[in-house]
Amino acid sequence: MQNVMAEQQAYSDNSLLLDAREQNVPRGVVTAHPLVIERARGSEVWDVEGNRYLDFVGGIGVLNVGHNHPAVVNAVTRQLGLVSHACFQVVAYPGYIELAQRLNKLVGGDEAYKSVFFTSGAEAVENAVKIARSHTQRPGIIAFDGAFHGRTLLGVTLTGMSAPYKQNFGPFPGDIYRLPFPNPLHGVTEADCLKALDQLFAVQILPERVAAIIIEPVQGDGGFLPAGPAFMQALRRITSQHGILLICDEVQSGFGRTGTMFAFQQLGIKPDLITLAKSLGGGLPISGVVGRAAIMDAPTPGGLGGTYGGNALGCAAALAVLDLFEHENLLQRSCQLGEQLNARLRQLADKYACIGDVRGVGFMQAVEILDFETGRPDAALTQKILDSACQEGLLLIKCGLHRNTIRFLAPLVTTDSQLEEALHIFDIALARATGRLG
Repeated sequence: MQNVMAEQQAYSDNSLLLDAREQNVPRGVVTAHPLVIERARGSEVWDVEGNRYLDFVGGIGVLNVGHNHPAVVNAVTRQLGLVSHACFQVVAYPGYIELAQRLNKLVGGDEAYKSVFFTSGAEAVENAVKIARSHTQRPGIIAFDGAFHGRTLLGVTLTGMSAPYKQNFGPFPGDIYRLPFPNPLHGVTEADCLKALDQLFAVQILPERVAAIIIEPVQGDGGFLPAGPAFMQALRRITSQHGILLICDEVQSGFGRTGTMFAFQQLGIKPDLITLAKSLGGGLPISGVVGRAAIMDAPTPGGLGGTYGGNALGCAAALAVLDLFEHENLLQRSCQLGEQLNARLRQLADKYACIGDVRGVGFMQAVEILDFETGRPDAALTQKILDSACQEGLLLIKCGLHRNTIRFLAPLVTTDSQLEEALHIFDIALARATGRLG
């Protein structure tokens, strides 16, 4: 009986569980907050000790429809009673086909598009590269500084940040080239980036050797930096001129995060391929590549797939997510929440000199923290703010090349009162971290 009671105590104590985590999980897997979560609903989570937190991380942008949305739970539960897994390369099942049909229409409109499904965002990115190279018969891929495209070896190579992602994991795959990404706060203009592309073509790789340019319409881990319409339209003209594919990585910016289903829809362009994951599955692991049919058909049979790719449970969850966007006005809600959040963050920027910038699109908002005396990125202060917010009951995480940007990824089902509560906590955290409160 004493052993049973001790085990129950261990599973209801954050510190004991985190000690066990330290002993059993490698240090390379970072956990941002010293908490162990027991249950979740909507925009709230509760740890094993019963403490409530507002979750403005959402599984890093995975939970645009919120934790455990009843429609997603019901769809997955129903599918679990029918087929949990069969492997689409062995036998087909309705959910995979229906999901492909719906995404093709959402992305392609009246054009012929096709979809293929995988498990993670990195897998989607890798397969988009395979498809692009197969279609163009070219090797080169151009990515951007500050980009994040996954943790697999090719994903890390495409990712435009050395720490912590690259470490000593090389050598890395070849034929990957890099451009600066527009960042007005730090003096990088769209013209600078386009000039760098011309230079790249002149000195490193001819455009007719480039298969694709891959870009996040709004950089995620790179600091919530939006690519403007003029810049994206210039890239679209250049890629079309040279037969280069344009790949939009919408893993984090997709599914209503920016106020439209996909961020590219606000930019006056249409990509050849887009990569999807995160909020596609409403909490279940599923990813995909959606693209023009002729391009998607370039790999020959057997060239695409994966054992768990488009798993039946993930497809059921994704279909439920799409239903929610159709019936619950989540895109409108994203715009409303984004306007409220941006306005309040700007008020806080007027109050706290350490907030050097407020930026974002829709409900994808961030603040960049700078040393108010030097104007340099202040990662240490950023961490203090995050820790203070967690202590007050708000979960946030950082991003950016210098890890000095705080990003807000709350579910689109967040209520007005929850948003106001979170911003009140964020105000307290800023005051405490900057010494205004003891």
